[in-house]
Amino acid sequence: MKSLTDTFQLRNKVEIPCIGYGTWKTPDGETASVSVKTAIELGYRHIDTAAAYGNETSVGEGIRESGISREQLFVTSKVWNTERGYEKTLHAFEKTCQDLGTDYLDLYLIHWPASVNQFENWEEINISTWKAMMELYKEGRIRAIGVSNFMPHHLKALMETEIIPMVDQIEFHPGWIQNETVKYCKENMIQVEAWSPLGNGRVLNHPNLQQIAQKYGKTIAQICIRWCLQHQVLPLSKSVTPSRIKENSEVFDFSLLPEDMEQIDKIENFGNSGLHPDKINF
Repeated sequence: MKSLTDTFQLRNKVEIPCIGYGTWKTPDGETASVSVKTAIELGYRHIDTAAAYGNETSVGEGIRESGISREQLFVTSKVWNTERGYEKTLHAFEKTCQDLGTDYLDLYLIHWPASVNQFENWEEINISTWKAMMELYKEGRIRAIGVSNFMPHHLKALMETEIIPMVDQIEFHPGWIQNETVKYCKENMIQVEAWSPLGNGRVLNHPNLQQIAQKYGKTIAQICIRWCLQHQVLPLSKSVTPSRIKENSEVFDFSLLPEDMEQIDKIENFGNSGLHPDKINF
Protein backbone atom coordinates (compact mmCIF):
# COMPACT_ATOMS: atom_id res chain seq x y z
CA MET A 1 0.00 0.00 0.00
CA LYS A 2 1.54 3.27 -1.14
CA SER A 3 -1.28 5.83 -0.90
CA LEU A 4 -4.86 6.51 0.21
CA THR A 5 -6.05 5.64 -3.28
CA ASP A 6 -4.60 2.13 -3.13
CA THR A 7 -7.26 -0.54 -2.72
CA PHE A 8 -8.09 -3.97 -1.42
CA GLN A 9 -10.06 -6.09 -3.88
CA LEU A 10 -13.24 -7.73 -2.63
CA ARG A 11 -14.33 -11.17 -3.77
CA ASN A 12 -16.61 -9.68 -6.45
CA LYS A 13 -13.65 -7.63 -7.83
CA VAL A 14 -14.92 -4.33 -6.38
CA GLU A 15 -11.98 -2.15 -5.32
CA ILE A 16 -12.24 -0.65 -1.83
CA PRO A 17 -9.87 2.18 -0.76
CA CYS A 18 -7.37 0.87 1.78
CA ILE A 19 -8.14 3.32 4.60
CA GLY A 20 -11.63 4.46 5.48
CA TYR A 21 -12.68 7.65 7.24
CA GLY A 22 -14.96 6.61 10.12
CA THR A 23 -17.77 8.76 11.52
CA TRP A 24 -18.81 6.84 14.64
CA LYS A 25 -19.54 9.28 17.51
CA THR A 26 -19.09 12.24 15.15
CA PRO A 27 -21.80 14.74 16.19
CA ASP A 28 -24.50 15.41 13.63
CA GLY A 29 -24.53 18.83 12.01
CA GLU A 30 -21.62 21.04 11.06
CA THR A 31 -19.01 18.89 12.86
CA ALA A 32 -19.86 15.86 10.73
CA SER A 33 -20.24 17.68 7.41
CA VAL A 34 -17.05 19.72 7.82
CA SER A 35 -14.94 16.77 8.99
CA VAL A 36 -16.13 14.57 6.09
CA LYS A 37 -15.44 17.38 3.62
CA THR A 38 -11.98 17.88 5.18
CA ALA A 39 -11.18 14.17 4.97
CA ILE A 40 -12.11 14.09 1.28
CA GLU A 41 -10.05 17.23 0.61
CA LEU A 42 -7.09 15.49 2.29
CA GLY A 43 -7.40 12.53 -0.07
CA TYR A 44 -9.71 10.06 1.66
CA ARG A 45 -12.08 8.37 -0.77
CA HIS A 46 -13.69 5.85 1.59
CA ILE A 47 -16.34 7.17 4.00
CA ASP A 48 -17.90 4.89 6.63
CA THR A 49 -21.13 5.74 8.43
CA ALA A 50 -24.25 4.00 9.78
CA ALA A 51 -27.90 4.76 10.44
CA ALA A 52 -27.25 4.30 14.17
CA TYR A 53 -24.64 7.06 14.17
CA GLY A 54 -27.42 9.58 13.59
CA ASN A 55 -25.30 11.66 11.24
CA GLU A 56 -26.00 10.33 7.73
CA THR A 57 -27.63 13.56 6.55
CA SER A 58 -24.58 15.60 7.59
CA VAL A 59 -22.18 13.02 6.15
CA GLY A 60 -24.06 13.35 2.86
CA GLU A 61 -23.72 17.14 3.03
CA GLY A 62 -19.98 16.82 3.56
CA ILE A 63 -19.72 14.54 0.54
CA ARG A 64 -21.61 16.97 -1.69
CA GLU A 65 -19.70 20.01 -0.41
CA SER A 66 -16.37 18.31 -1.16
CA GLY A 67 -16.93 18.79 -4.89
CA ILE A 68 -15.69 15.25 -5.59
CA SER A 69 -18.04 13.23 -7.77
CA ARG A 70 -20.00 10.45 -6.07
CA GLU A 71 -18.44 7.88 -8.42
CA GLN A 72 -14.97 8.67 -7.05
CA LEU A 73 -16.03 7.88 -3.50
CA PHE A 74 -16.67 4.63 -1.65
CA VAL A 75 -19.55 5.07 0.81
CA THR A 76 -20.50 2.50 3.45
CA SER A 77 -23.49 2.38 5.78
CA LYS A 78 -25.13 -0.22 8.01
CA VAL A 79 -28.58 -1.49 8.89
CA TRP A 80 -29.30 -1.11 12.61
CA ASN A 81 -30.48 -3.85 15.00
CA THR A 82 -34.09 -2.59 15.24
CA GLU A 83 -34.40 -2.83 11.44
CA ARG A 84 -33.36 -6.46 11.00
CA GLY A 85 -35.55 -8.69 8.85
CA TYR A 86 -36.39 -8.64 5.15
CA GLU A 87 -38.95 -5.82 4.86
CA LYS A 88 -37.43 -3.61 7.54
CA THR A 89 -33.98 -3.88 5.94
CA LEU A 90 -35.34 -2.79 2.56
CA HIS A 91 -36.96 0.25 4.18
CA ALA A 92 -33.83 1.03 6.22
CA PHE A 93 -31.72 1.00 3.07
CA GLU A 94 -34.04 3.48 1.32
CA LYS A 95 -33.97 5.78 4.38
CA THR A 96 -30.16 5.66 4.47
CA CYS A 97 -29.91 6.52 0.77
CA GLN A 98 -32.37 9.37 1.24
CA ASP A 99 -30.45 10.77 4.21
CA LEU A 100 -27.08 10.47 2.45
CA GLY A 101 -28.48 11.92 -0.77
CA THR A 102 -27.40 9.01 -2.95
CA ASP A 103 -29.24 6.39 -4.97
CA TYR A 104 -26.75 3.61 -4.25
CA LEU A 105 -24.20 2.47 -1.66
CA ASP A 106 -20.78 1.01 -2.31
CA LEU A 107 -21.05 -1.22 0.75
CA TYR A 108 -23.94 -2.06 3.08
CA LEU A 109 -23.41 -4.03 6.28
CA ILE A 110 -25.53 -5.73 8.94
CA HIS A 111 -24.36 -3.67 11.92
CA TRP A 112 -24.58 -6.42 14.58
CA PRO A 113 -25.67 -10.05 14.34
CA ALA A 114 -28.89 -11.16 15.96
CA SER A 115 -27.50 -13.50 18.61
CA VAL A 116 -28.55 -16.31 20.91
CA ASN A 117 -28.62 -14.15 24.05
CA GLN A 118 -31.58 -12.18 22.65
CA PHE A 119 -33.34 -14.40 20.11
CA GLU A 120 -34.12 -18.11 19.88
CA ASN A 121 -34.42 -17.75 16.10
CA TRP A 122 -31.30 -15.58 15.74
CA GLU A 123 -30.01 -17.40 12.66
CA GLU A 124 -33.37 -17.02 10.92
CA ILE A 125 -33.34 -13.26 11.66
CA ASN A 126 -29.85 -12.89 10.21
CA ILE A 127 -30.80 -14.85 7.10
CA SER A 128 -33.96 -12.78 6.48
CA THR A 129 -31.90 -9.57 6.81
CA TRP A 130 -29.30 -11.01 4.44
CA LYS A 131 -31.95 -11.91 1.85
CA ALA A 132 -32.86 -8.23 1.59
CA MET A 133 -29.18 -7.31 1.23
CA MET A 134 -28.71 -9.89 -1.54
CA GLU A 135 -31.78 -8.58 -3.37
CA LEU A 136 -30.48 -4.99 -3.26
CA TYR A 137 -27.08 -6.19 -4.43
CA LYS A 138 -28.58 -8.04 -7.41
CA GLU A 139 -30.56 -4.93 -8.32
CA GLY A 140 -27.33 -2.93 -8.44
CA ARG A 141 -28.33 -0.67 -5.53
CA ILE A 142 -25.31 -1.85 -3.52
CA ARG A 143 -21.91 -2.64 -5.01
CA ALA A 144 -20.87 -4.96 -2.15
CA ILE A 145 -22.57 -6.44 0.91
CA GLY A 146 -21.22 -7.63 4.21
CA VAL A 147 -21.53 -7.73 7.97
CA SER A 148 -20.13 -6.09 11.06
CA ASN A 149 -19.25 -7.65 14.43
CA PHE A 150 -19.97 -11.18 13.16
CA MET A 151 -17.91 -14.02 14.62
CA PRO A 152 -17.48 -17.36 12.77
CA HIS A 153 -20.56 -18.93 14.36
CA HIS A 154 -22.69 -15.97 13.26
CA LEU A 155 -21.28 -16.17 9.73
CA LYS A 156 -21.91 -19.90 9.32
CA ALA A 157 -25.55 -19.65 8.16
CA LEU A 158 -24.75 -16.84 5.71
CA MET A 159 -21.95 -18.91 4.19
CA GLU A 160 -24.58 -21.32 2.87
CA THR A 161 -26.49 -18.63 0.94
CA GLU A 162 -26.17 -17.70 -2.71
CA ILE A 163 -23.93 -14.69 -1.99
CA ILE A 164 -21.60 -14.86 1.00
CA PRO A 165 -20.44 -11.72 2.85
CA MET A 166 -17.65 -9.76 1.19
CA VAL A 167 -16.66 -7.78 4.31
CA ASP A 168 -16.69 -8.23 8.09
CA GLN A 169 -16.07 -5.03 10.04
CA ILE A 170 -14.87 -5.86 13.55
CA GLU A 171 -13.10 -4.24 16.48
CA PHE A 172 -9.41 -4.76 15.74
CA HIS A 173 -6.40 -2.98 17.19
CA PRO A 174 -3.22 -3.74 19.14
CA GLY A 175 -4.41 -5.49 22.27
CA TRP A 176 -7.52 -6.88 20.57
CA ILE A 177 -6.80 -8.85 17.41
CA GLN A 178 -9.63 -11.43 17.29
CA ASN A 179 -7.43 -14.09 15.72
CA GLU A 180 -10.18 -16.68 15.22
CA THR A 181 -12.49 -14.31 13.34
CA VAL A 182 -9.70 -12.81 11.22
CA LYS A 183 -8.39 -16.27 10.29
CA TYR A 184 -11.89 -17.46 9.34
CA CYS A 185 -12.50 -14.39 7.19
CA LYS A 186 -9.18 -14.68 5.37
CA GLU A 187 -9.80 -18.38 4.68
CA ASN A 188 -13.17 -17.48 3.15
CA MET A 189 -12.06 -14.37 1.19
CA ILE A 190 -13.99 -11.99 3.46
CA GLN A 191 -12.21 -8.64 3.77
CA VAL A 192 -11.72 -7.64 7.40
CA GLU A 193 -12.21 -3.99 8.30
CA ALA A 194 -11.06 -2.58 11.64
CA TRP A 195 -13.30 -0.29 13.61
CA SER A 196 -11.55 1.47 16.46
CA PRO A 197 -8.09 0.68 15.00
CA LEU A 198 -6.53 2.91 17.66
CA GLY A 199 -8.39 1.20 20.49
CA ASN A 200 -9.12 3.57 23.34
CA GLY A 201 -6.84 6.06 25.08
CA ARG A 202 -5.00 3.32 26.93
CA VAL A 203 -3.65 1.87 23.67
CA LEU A 204 -2.07 5.22 22.81
CA ASN A 205 -0.14 5.12 26.08
CA HIS A 206 1.17 1.57 25.81
CA PRO A 207 4.95 1.52 26.48
CA ASN A 208 5.68 -1.04 23.73
CA LEU A 209 3.86 1.08 21.15
CA GLN A 210 5.58 4.23 22.41
CA GLN A 211 8.95 2.55 21.91
CA ILE A 212 8.10 1.38 18.39
CA ALA A 213 6.68 4.79 17.45
CA GLN A 214 9.93 6.47 18.53
CA LYS A 215 11.95 3.97 16.49
CA TYR A 216 10.11 4.92 13.28
CA GLY A 217 9.64 8.61 14.08
CA LYS A 218 5.87 8.15 13.87
CA THR A 219 2.91 8.62 16.20
CA ILE A 220 1.34 5.63 17.94
CA ALA A 221 -1.80 6.22 15.88
CA GLN A 222 0.23 5.91 12.68
CA ILE A 223 1.86 2.72 13.97
CA CYS A 224 -1.58 1.21 14.72
CA ILE A 225 -2.93 2.07 11.26
CA ARG A 226 0.17 0.75 9.49
CA TRP A 227 0.01 -2.44 11.58
CA CYS A 228 -3.59 -2.99 10.39
CA LEU A 229 -2.60 -2.52 6.75
CA GLN A 230 0.28 -4.99 7.03
CA HIS A 231 -2.19 -7.54 8.41
CA GLN A 232 -4.28 -6.93 5.25
CA VAL A 233 -6.97 -5.46 7.50
CA LEU A 234 -8.62 -2.23 6.36
CA PRO A 235 -8.51 0.43 9.13
CA LEU A 236 -11.32 2.95 9.63
CA SER A 237 -9.55 5.87 11.25
CA LYS A 238 -11.63 8.53 13.01
CA SER A 239 -10.99 12.11 14.09
CA VAL A 240 -12.69 15.47 13.64
CA THR A 241 -9.41 17.38 14.04
CA PRO A 242 -7.95 18.30 10.62
CA SER A 243 -4.33 17.74 11.71
CA ARG A 244 -5.19 14.28 13.05
CA ILE A 245 -7.24 13.39 9.97
CA LYS A 246 -4.14 14.22 7.91
CA GLU A 247 -1.76 12.45 10.29
CA ASN A 248 -3.81 9.24 10.16
CA SER A 249 -3.31 9.11 6.39
CA GLU A 250 0.47 9.55 6.50
CA VAL A 251 1.34 5.88 6.86
CA PHE A 252 2.68 5.03 3.42
CA ASP A 253 6.30 6.13 3.75
CA PHE A 254 7.38 3.33 6.10
CA SER A 255 6.85 -0.36 6.84
CA LEU A 256 6.96 -2.12 10.17
CA LEU A 257 9.65 -4.77 10.38
CA PRO A 258 8.49 -8.36 11.03
CA GLU A 259 9.89 -8.32 14.57
CA ASP A 260 7.93 -5.15 15.38
CA MET A 261 4.74 -6.60 13.89
CA GLU A 262 5.27 -9.65 16.10
CA GLN A 263 5.87 -7.52 19.18
CA ILE A 264 2.63 -5.61 18.57
CA ASP A 265 0.75 -8.87 17.97
CA LYS A 266 1.87 -10.11 21.37
CA ILE A 267 0.48 -7.16 23.33
CA GLU A 268 -1.85 -8.51 26.01
CA ASN A 269 -5.60 -8.20 25.53
CA PHE A 270 -6.58 -4.71 26.60
CA GLY A 271 -8.04 -1.42 25.39
CA ASN A 272 -11.11 -3.01 23.84
CA SER A 273 -14.68 -1.71 24.01
CA GLY A 274 -16.08 -4.70 25.90
CA LEU A 275 -18.86 -5.02 23.31
CA HIS A 276 -19.26 -8.75 22.64
CA PRO A 277 -21.72 -9.72 19.87
CA ASP A 278 -23.25 -12.47 21.99
CA LYS A 279 -23.66 -10.27 25.08
CA ILE A 280 -24.96 -6.94 23.82
CA ASN A 281 -28.48 -5.93 24.83
CA PHE A 282 -29.21 -3.28 22.20
